[in-house]
Amino acid sequence: MDKRIYLDNSATTPVAAEVLAAMTPYFCEAYGNASSLHASGRVAREAIEEGRVEIAAALGVSPSEIVFTSGATEANNLAIIGIAFAHRDKGHIITSKIEHHSVLHPCQWLEDQGYEVTTLDVDATGQIDLSQLKDAIREDTFLVSIMAGNNEIGTLQPVEEISTICRERGAAFHTDAVQAYGKVQLPMGSIDLLSVSAHKLHGPKGVGFLMVRKAVALTPLFHGGGHEGGRRSGTENTPGIVGLAAASSLAFKEMEETTARMRRFKRRLIAAINAIPGTRLNGHETDSLPHIVNVSFQGIEGESLVMKLDEHGIETSTGSACSSPTLEPSYVLLAIGVPISMAHGSLRISTGRQTTEQDVDTFLDILPRVVEELRAISPFKVGE
Repeated sequence: MDKRIYLDNSATTPVAAEVLAAMTPYFCEAYGNASSLHASGRVAREAIEEGRVEIAAALGVSPSEIVFTSGATEANNLAIIGIAFAHRDKGHIITSKIEHHSVLHPCQWLEDQGYEVTTLDVDATGQIDLSQLKDAIREDTFLVSIMAGNNEIGTLQPVEEISTICRERGAAFHTDAVQAYGKVQLPMGSIDLLSVSAHKLHGPKGVGFLMVRKAVALTPLFHGGGHEGGRRSGTENTPGIVGLAAASSLAFKEMEETTARMRRFKRRLIAAINAIPGTRLNGHETDSLPHIVNVSFQGIEGESLVMKLDEHGIETSTGSACSSPTLEPSYVLLAIGVPISMAHGSLRISTGRQTTEQDVDTFLDILPRVVEELRAISPFKVGE
């Protein structure tokens, strides 16, 4: 197959060669169960704990505050449901309208169990209103869950300001940092719970972690052997954890250089795409993640655009990969006020560590031609 241009790094990323090399011995050589007392088990346990220390050091937290999970969906569920079950004397949660489904759906499930959930609006760029947050916090608010950076439009939230409000009002603050971790600096001293997934930063699929402060009470979702300090039972995924730690270290080591390159690509993409008539940029242009650009094109369907680009060897998406098979317009775009007709014509371009200048050049050469071709056969005309 000819070289394809992959611009869907928000959905997943290729495993870095350095990460694969770190993981490989733990599949067939050092394959012991980390709970076993023999030498093979001790080797596995040592690898896991080294990974825990490595990740904790990068974040400036205690190793005991890192809980390994199967990914961000589990981490988000553990954070939200785990803290809810530990605070049955309280009953109020705050989140926002543009959170990932792995935050919104646990909150909806808790509503069915009798908890109350306040879902904050966002402005046209996707940011919450801090005054609305202040007004929403109550005596019985035990958790505020607001993502660091949005997976569809890239908008960054004022995490430090949110956490300050939470501290002042006695509510724990959780942030889904899946897209932000390893790409932007996070104010870790202000965050109580933080979710991360390895496959978003050139690590393996099926592994992630929840950072949870020692002072935060958390009821486990899984019950069994009492792994992860009793907070997450289940035999540890040793190669996955090793890969997660290696990917985390690589991301932090390269963050300054990689982020600068992705921001340069982002500026080029926005400038060139905005020159196409009938185009709308979705999200905050500058206060946003470096690797995500989300645009809408009048008069065409996003799915058709993705498929047409795919024919040219360019891989993009219409939004979140978790819900891409649906033909419903993105709830994130609707929340920021994008008209339904434009929301249907959205495209998410997300660069990665492996993206090159040539990749961006080729994409920007092909995109206008594909847009023009699709508009030529569309019953809707630009400007109508």
